[in-house]
Amino acid sequence: MDIMPKWVDIIVVPLISVFLAAFLSALLILAIGESPIAALNLMIEGTLFRSAGWGYMLYYTTNFIFTGLAVSVAFHAALFNIGGEGQAMIGGLGVALVCLFIPWPHWTLAIIGASVAAALFGMIWAGLPAYLQAKRGSHIVITTIMFNFIAAGVLNFFLVDVLKPKGSMDPASANFPATTHLPTFQDLASLFGFEKAFRSAPANVSFFIALLACVAVWYLIWRSPLGYEIRALGKSGPAARYAGVRPVKIIMIAMMISGALCGMMAINTTQGESERLILNFTEGAGFIGIAVALMGRSHPFGVLMAALLFGFLYQGGAELALWTKIPRELIVVIQALVILFTGALSLMVRAPLESFFMSLQKAKG
Repeated sequence: MDIMPKWVDIIVVPLISVFLAAFLSALLILAIGESPIAALNLMIEGTLFRSAGWGYMLYYTTNFIFTGLAVSVAFHAALFNIGGEGQAMIGGLGVALVCLFIPWPHWTLAIIGASVAAALFGMIWAGLPAYLQAKRGSHIVITTIMFNFIAAGVLNFFLVDVLKPKGSMDPASANFPATTHLPTFQDLASLFGFEKAFRSAPANVSFFIALLACVAVWYLIWRSPLGYEIRALGKSGPAARYAGVRPVKIIMIAMMISGALCGMMAINTTQGESERLILNFTEGAGFIGIAVALMGRSHPFGVLMAALLFGFLYQGGAELALWTKIPRELIVVIQALVILFTGALSLMVRAPLESFFMSLQKAKG
């Protein structure tokens, strides 16, 4: 039986962890001669009080939702998927092939085709290390890391030797046809007479697909028989096998779902933002997804909240680097502190809370 209520684990523990990370970050900002209060105000104003800032924050958030959900699904099966970067790269390749070589009449159909292709390509790429884990006993952490480098090589080959337009020196594909371009938040706002809202921000309709993915993962993990088997295997492999759960099947399915979610991140970055396939379009989102899943306690609602926080940090960090003397590298340190407290040091926060709730239970009993 859980000692703490579920909402405490999902909401209170991450909030305390973020507060501790913020406190240490404030000390670092003071150490370089800047005001932490002024820095926080600048981050809030530049991100939350400007529609363009919102647009950039939600663009980053979309990426982190997909990769955070991907890592969460694998976590529930006791699998550590560190291959999100590579799975997203291959998913981007699927998006590019579908957008470039299929004559879509409208973006509503193109986004369906691109979503299926991104999920399928990411699923296949994650399925390879999953098979090595399930059948050969190869450790999933090692194989997924290695497959990141292989994916980078595959993407480089296609961009340089296959998809690059003739005469172009840029290692990127041709621009996608206009009928595949996704409406941005600025396009949606202009329909209601707000032409200046979200100006030049890359957030687009793939954000709503990410929200649907949150609902789908919640239903999968907590309301479906397959989700029950995934959680059973993750909690206790021997007990799950005794109950009739087939580990090979669940490992393969959990990792392939995880890879599909990572691949779908490319809808936002490739079809939605750059409207072509480019190198380094993942921008580390596959690794940030690990922190998002840890902070969100592998729950879709927690992942959504953590993705919003990291989206805020990314956009707020850009504001600090632009308008203050705080270097961009310090923003990375602040993000690392958030990851440290919400992940590696979460037990430091959980232990006092568990003692508190245990004392409450003893007092009632």
